[in-house]
Amino acid sequence: MTHSRLNLVLTTLLVAVLAAAAFSRTDRARPNDEFLPDMKYSLAYAAFEAHPQLPNQRTMQPPVAGTIARGETPLHYAATPEDALRAGAELANPCAPGTPERTASQERGRQQYQHFCTACHGPQGLGDGPVSKRGFPPPPSLQTGKSVGMLDGQLFHILTYGQNTMPSFAAQLDVQRRWDLINFVRTLQQPVTATPVPGP
Repeated sequence: MTHSRLNLVLTTLLVAVLAAAAFSRTDRARPNDEFLPDMKYSLAYAAFEAHPQLPNQRTMQPPVAGTIARGETPLHYAATPEDALRAGAELANPCAPGTPERTASQERGRQQYQHFCTACHGPQGLGDGPVSKRGFPPPPSLQTGKSVGMLDGQLFHILTYGQNTMPSFAAQLDVQRRWDLINFVRTLQQPVTATPVPGP
């Protein structure tokens, strides 16, 4: 079959389909026929749907007391300075310095820092982010402030529970990403050796 003949056949079929659609009468009061209705009408209840046989008539129930979500580590600390010190003594950084895991963690932390921290702390951690330049109280420098002397567990506590004007980032950063961020902040705190300027 030549191309012109094929085009003629396809054009004829298209005109026939359009004509049938134009002259067909649709009863808007009657629903269309459904193919595989079980796919549309699930027997299971949706998460936010009312359920007549469950407590509070809710399908989605709260977790059982004492359960721990998969991948989550329970933290038994309060949002207090005393518990921040206790966290510093009790929580150990999972990535030892000088290991390939620490290097990979620092790279992931750099990305987290750019996304979550630069707005307030600035690109180098000096507390000169764009938010602080528009009236928000600037945070202390991460390079010279108290954070230099804090243990990793204390920084983890601050990221988890917040401190002063800094909010908690537990909802935005899971446990591993918080450690990654701390490992990157430690790279900002390393002393910078001055590059000698060549003489004339």
